[in-house]
Amino acid sequence: MPFDQADVELVEIDWLKAHEMVVEKKVDELHRMTLRWQGYTKPLLVDSRTGTILDGHHRFTVGQRMELRWIPVILIDYLTDSGIGVETWPSAELECISKEEVISMALSGELYPPKTSRHVIEGHLPPIMVPLESLV
Repeated sequence: MPFDQADVELVEIDWLKAHEMVVEKKVDELHRMTLRWQGYTKPLLVDSRTGTILDGHHRFTVGQRMELRWIPVILIDYLTDSGIGVETWPSAELECISKEEVISMALSGELYPPKTSRHVIEGHLPPIMVPLESLV
């Protein structure tokens, strides 16, 4: 399931749902880098049915801070796509996690602690350059 730039879409940021908290220090750093680059250089990975963010919580938070209307994403059918799996980070409070639990948490409005879920994808997210001016 290799992704390329053709898979990237712009979606309304308000549709997206987080399932995990962020590390503010990392958001601050990424915010500065995004301003320096004047754009997004990596898309978020998002469930196409629910808007659940699978990869990119820090990029999402930067977009919220900047009051962006749109954000670049790659949409996948998370529950049925065998090219993506989920596990917990070694330091996570949970021993295991399922795709269904990730979706449920996002839909609940509650958040797991930072670095709880670790999504493993076949391939990688492509480098992109989406100018900030096209996201407002």
